Amino acid sequence: MPVERAETQIAVPTARPSEASNETAPDPVTGAVRRVPSQQRSRKRVEAILDAAERLVLADGVESLTTRAIASEAQVPVASLYQYFGDKEAVLLALAGRDMEEMDAQVAEDLAALELLSVGSVVRVAMQAFVTVYRRRPAFVEIYLRGRTNVAVARFGRAHNVRVADALRSFALERGLCREDLTLDAATLAVEVGDRVFQLAYENTPDGDAALVEEGITMMTAYLERYATDAGLAGVPA
Repeated sequence: MPVERAETQIAVPTARPSEASNETAPDPVTGAVRRVPSQQRSRKRVEAILDAAERLVLADGVESLTTRAIASEAQVPVASLYQYFGDKEAVLLALAGRDMEEMDAQVAEDLAALELLSVGSVVRVAMQAFVTVYRRRPAFVEIYLRGRTNVAVARFGRAHNVRVADALRSFALERGLCREDLTLDAATLAVEVGDRVFQLAYENTPDGDAALVEEGITMMTAYLERYATDAGLAGVPA
């Protein structure tokens, strides 16, 4: 999740493999093997598979998804799907990863637009950036928020939360917003709480419960301000 402003950068490492070769690449979360496409035609086929999976998830949910149904929807042979994805979990994670990259970019863009940095403003901007992308990507809500009964999706979410916590903690330390005693474990706990808030807020409605999200922002801010410096409480120019 790159954030560039005044030569300060946040980076959340992506879990998606590089598309620079035709070699197989193990998914770092599940271990599923996927062939990494380098040809434009192959990349388009992969995108068509992911788009098909997205439509099926919206129509029928995560649990009913099968590789055969995805291949049929994408109008490709099942064998072609298996050239790129080891199983349906690998398809789900690639789809979630594609949307998560958009999420990370939105957080980065919104943080870079802040004029006053504080613990409270960073928490609010990060949470609202997630809301922005959930509105654009309803399939992401189904997979990432409602699909946690899938072990691979749950593992993906946990790994991403740790990376986000590490990146935002580093950003806050570099800007003097928090003290060194804000450990990675404490930062991860805050991100996990925010993640759970979103799961509850979007449990029964595709639009989310705005009041519940607001309560989550208040809760996370109060928790993290325990580790804030004076500047992190008052705010500093970005």
